[in-house]
Amino acid sequence: MFRWRKWDGSPHWEHDCVYLGSDRWGEWVGQQSGARSARPGREFAAEGPNVTLIPPTGDYAVTVNGDPQSYRVYIDLAWDVRWEGADPTGIDMDLDVVRAVDERGVFIDDRDEWDEHRVAYGYPPDIVAWLEKLALDLERRVAASVPPFDDATADAWLARLTELAPE
Repeated sequence: MFRWRKWDGSPHWEHDCVYLGSDRWGEWVGQQSGARSARPGREFAAEGPNVTLIPPTGDYAVTVNGDPQSYRVYIDLAWDVRWEGADPTGIDMDLDVVRAVDERGVFIDDRDEWDEHRVAYGYPPDIVAWLEKLALDLERRVAASVPPFDDATADAWLARLTELAPE
């Protein structure tokens, strides 16, 4: 279970997932089609398989969706992403970097939520500056398909997830 919370400690998204392994980019978890994702007031089942990279920096998590998909890459900028026992956890910091499969391409999402929450939650200025800089850097790297934001890296982990699927 990947557990997200907000800056004030309140619960956010929880994703049922399985551990896939690690590579030079970090640790990978995945969700099979139909896996549960929920937050207070909302729940859904994954439409297709997806894998999430948890890099050692702890300041983002990258989810790459298999088919069907509207977003291929979805990066949650974060704080304190780490392992608590067998489960990853982190603080969702609102800004997201997205690579949509349609004409929108690569963009930074939820700037309005970021602006609202950094005031409401009192995000420290040094963290605000770092995450804003990181969002721009990740947007550039996703647009350029720099590993691990390329299709080949995630596709290998999506294949691993498929190998684990029950028959």
